[in-house]
Amino acid sequence: MRLASVPFPQTGIHVAIIMDGNGRWALAHTHERSDGHRAGADNVRRIVEAAPGLGIRALTLYAFSRDNWSRPQGEVNNIMALLRAFLESEGERCKREGVRIQVIGSRDKLEYSLVRSIAAAERQTARGTRLDLRIALNYSSRDSILAAARRCLLSNKSEARKVSDFLAGDGRRAGVPDVDLLIRTGGEKRLSDFLLWECAYAELYFTPTLWPDFSPRDLEAAIAEFKHRERRFGNIGKSSTSTQEYWLR
Repeated sequence: MRLASVPFPQTGIHVAIIMDGNGRWALAHTHERSDGHRAGADNVRRIVEAAPGLGIRALTLYAFSRDNWSRPQGEVNNIMALLRAFLESEGERCKREGVRIQVIGSRDKLEYSLVRSIAAAERQTARGTRLDLRIALNYSSRDSILAAARRCLLSNKSEARKVSDFLAGDGRRAGVPDVDLLIRTGGEKRLSDFLLWECAYAELYFTPTLWPDFSPRDLEAAIAEFKHRERRFGNIGKSSTSTQEYWLR
């Protein structure tokens, strides 16, 4: 079977990051785990600022999985507070810099104050065109796929390619292109229920660098390696949602 290769898209790529290692970073620096999460949140700002200049047009960050609720309540509360503070403090800057914020995942277990902050940030930045910043919160890829399949059937769009149109968490942001490059920091080498559908043909990049230490230069190095890889999609020729078509439409 002849394999079709796809050139590096000149119109921008979709990068997804599993931000792992906050707790270990805190331990290595003899800090509390809350300090590690705070350092990780600060690093989000640096990476978001650097992303457009590195050719990234969509950036999806794994902030909190559905399985993370099993962590100690104090740690969960701290993470949620940091997320709310980020949304409330960065909305204006993101609007100014052309960054559109969207939070994907279920909101059924989130406190009302956080849901309100999410909605406000999404409204405030809705016109951004420079970067799509997608934050996966209370997210499970398996749950997302099942929910998308249900919505797909109810809408009489049963073709598999249409399922991807409903994978934006609550269905409001359809057609986001598949992930081109998945990065996981912290040394682990697994997907952990993150964007399983969208990463079907993603290039994978694992680094031992802990998330708070993952710098824009590290991101640049990951993208440089990605550019030198020959991407193959079997006999399909392109992923289910073409990155080129999305950015050019």
